[in-house]
Amino acid sequence: MKKTSETLSQIVAAMHSRTDDIPAVKFKAHQQWKTYTWKEYYGQIEQVALGLLELHVQPAERVAIFANTKVEWCECDWAILGIGAITVPIYQTMTPEDLEFVLNNCEARILILENRSTLKVFNQVKDRCPFVKKVIMMDGETAPEHVTLLHDLKKSGTARKKRKQGTPQAEEFLNLCQKANVDDPATILYTSGTTGLPKGVVLAHRQGISEISECFTYVGAHVEDISLTFLPYAHILGRIEHWGAAYIGYTLAFAESIDRIRANLLEIQPTIMVAVPRIFEKVYSAIWAQVESNFASNKIFRWALAIGLKVADYKMKREPIPLALFAQYQLAKRLALQNVTNAFGGKLRFAISGGAPMPRDIANFFHACDILILEGYGLTETTAAITVNAPFDYRFGCVGKPVGDVQLKIAEDGEILVRSDKVMKEYYKNEDATKQAIIDGWFYTGDIGEILPSGDLKITDRKKDLIKTAGGKYVAPQRLEGLLKSNSFISNVLIHGDQRKYIVALLTLDKPTILNFAKDKGLTYSDYAALVQHPQVLEMVRKGVAETNKHLASFETIKRFAVLPEDFTVESGELTPSLKVKRKVLDQKYKREIEALYTGSKAGD
Repeated sequence: MKKTSETLSQIVAAMHSRTDDIPAVKFKAHQQWKTYTWKEYYGQIEQVALGLLELHVQPAERVAIFANTKVEWCECDWAILGIGAITVPIYQTMTPEDLEFVLNNCEARILILENRSTLKVFNQVKDRCPFVKKVIMMDGETAPEHVTLLHDLKKSGTARKKRKQGTPQAEEFLNLCQKANVDDPATILYTSGTTGLPKGVVLAHRQGISEISECFTYVGAHVEDISLTFLPYAHILGRIEHWGAAYIGYTLAFAESIDRIRANLLEIQPTIMVAVPRIFEKVYSAIWAQVESNFASNKIFRWALAIGLKVADYKMKREPIPLALFAQYQLAKRLALQNVTNAFGGKLRFAISGGAPMPRDIANFFHACDILILEGYGLTETTAAITVNAPFDYRFGCVGKPVGDVQLKIAEDGEILVRSDKVMKEYYKNEDATKQAIIDGWFYTGDIGEILPSGDLKITDRKKDLIKTAGGKYVAPQRLEGLLKSNSFISNVLIHGDQRKYIVALLTLDKPTILNFAKDKGLTYSDYAALVQHPQVLEMVRKGVAETNKHLASFETIKRFAVLPEDFTVESGELTPSLKVKRKVLDQKYKREIEALYTGSKAGD
């Protein structure tokens, strides 16, 4: 396949000449949706870029961004890339200790942060971050001493442009956007650190262009699309979404917050959506909790869903739908299923899910409701997706076919190996880790899988996460966790059993669902911790675990479980920013509870 010579910074240059027919971005300002045309968007980016040049930011210099997903994040990212510098995104939930490590490891001289809350985190470690010489804050009318507001940085950039009007440097930024080399580093993304310190994944312009030019085209994204974006841009999937939207030229709308996604979906009515499985799991649980609260609606919805599942099967097989069934389906949509599609805005063509395995029954459920979720597979080190299902070719339970130049092979132990332009350049300042990960041009993913006869890739589990029982049997914990979370009342799961006689589970419950259950049943309790241990709640959980065990081999069935009083969170360090459980952290934190499942009397008896 022909090697690309295009760079990410050239995407910025292309914005300058786009028509105003299609908005570039939409975002809320003073509770009203505001729109930038592509020229206006370019203008904002240019102001930031020229402001950074006023601060003497040099090519290949690292500029860190410590903020939530918002339009200013994108402006800063494109500005940094356009002047040939390197963006270092930092998760907004990062601990002060990890923030200190990242800033010192990448030697960032400029730190762009969101507001006084993120500034407060930085201030805890600023005296130990000698490389940071300038702090820029996105939000606020005033800034503390030694902090520059982004608004003022833009003013500085505007003044620089005015000074150069009528000179050969009048289009300074536009000219700089053409100077990057395809193999220049574009960004360093630090992995979420499920084990040990974060590792900096270096991605060049080549990796970024390979990903967005092949994946977005493959799934059929086009300029008339609009997406609601909410994933963190420190996560590769969110970052690729914002790059891909600009590459294709469709509109990117920014959710106000995670809590406002449901309302923003109705306002924006996206045609495509990029998310992680946990988002769909929460919607799925909320729908079933609502359905099961009313006997009549429950009966109608289950009938409609059964019809939808039959139709979905014909769609997946690319077979014509019988007329009688099609007529029933139209009625099913009007009576029940349309409520699900309307919850996503009513215009969604497809959603892309990545970051963790998508439970098959949840994908089937939404497909029956005319919401197509296309699961893909990739890592930060592969610039997100290397395989993905497509609207014209999808199979639930697998993660699709290789995209573009991607080559796959399965090692003798089942590990998935990848060769592609999408594979990272290196781990930053970590030659040993790079040599362990890339051998003879093949990147070792650490995931176990198989290539099906259809050419689709199927993931079994993380190689390092596989549990080996005392009986020598291997168990894939993510599969069990996914099955358990398909119960609307279960929020998060930790499976344990390495070198043990049997498998156990720590469970957290979906608080709104449990509170509604208690209200419907008239349960009395002192607090939520007492409620989750109520006999009727535990009996409901037992039945859910028993139902899951029906789908498992005897050696992988969950013999005992315990219900925890509080959910796992990113802030507590129990979940990664992409909402995956941190196994080693949880194993240590709940060591006593796990031991009790093997030695004492617990809920799973």
